[in-house]
Formats: sequence, structure tokens, C-alpha cells
Amino acid sequence: MRFGILVFSLLCAQAIFALDTKPYLTLEMATKIADACEAKAQAEGWQQVNIAIYDDGGNLKLFRRQDGAYLHSIKIAKLKGHTASGMPRSTRKLGEINYSKDPPYGIDNVPGFVIFPGGLPILTAAGDQLGGIGVSGATGDQDEACGQAGLDAIADLLK
Repeated sequence: MRFGILVFSLLCAQAIFALDTKPYLTLEMATKIADACEAKAQAEGWQQVNIAIYDDGGNLKLFRRQDGAYLHSIKIAKLKGHTASGMPRSTRKLGEINYSKDPPYGIDNVPGFVIFPGGLPILTAAGDQLGGIGVSGATGDQDEACGQAGLDAIADLLK
């Protein structure tokens, strides 16, 4: 009887350890993203930015506000990051999709969705979504470039 319990326990343990684990966004990764984004904005001489990084569950992982960044850009950065954390495409791309036909699809009417530049998904090379980053305070193109600089900083961790 004891031998049967031991064998059963070992089989269960083997099955548990055989399960695939989904990659996830760590605080270390989020910090590297924010550091690189902030460095990009400073190096380019852009307006100060707010940076909001979310995990794939839409939970705020890290928020950073540069000194002098616009107060209302906090909410915009968070909306961009939250939108991008649940979609495998940028907020810019969502806007392009929305306005690709007349009348528009109506994505712009979904509460809490942002469809202008500055929000990027955080995706692994295999396509697993780990979250999203939202940047606000500079122009939309600069916000997006800032976010991309952050993603580029962790490219080796997304392989």
C-alpha cells in the first residue's frame, strides 16, 4: 500500500513539473524598460514623460513620472499602458484599425481604451503577451519611440 502511494505521489509530482510555465513580466524587466525609456526622452531633449507599465492581467507593475511631466499625462500614460497590456498591438495600430472604414468600428467608444500613439504591448519572440507600456507627455510619436526604446532594452529577455 505504501509503495502504491509513493508511486502515485511521484507520478503526480512529475505531471505537475511537466506543465509549461508562461513567461511573465518581472519588476526587474519593468525597471529596465522604464530606465531606457526615461534615458531616451532625456537624450532626445523631449518633454518630460510619464511611464506606466502593466502586466498581462492589466495590473500596474511600475509607474514613473519624470520631474516636470504634465500632471494630466499620468492618466493618459496609464490608459495607454492598460490598453496595450490586453492587446497584441500598439494603441496606434488600434486607431488605424478603428478608422480603416467609414463609419469607424467604434473602438474609440470603448471606455478606458486609447487609440492614439504611445502604448505598446510587451510580447515575447514567441508571441506571448507579458503586458504593456504606456508613455505620455511628449508628442505621440515621441511617446511611442520612448516606449520602443524601453522594449528594445529587454529584447534579450523576450527571446
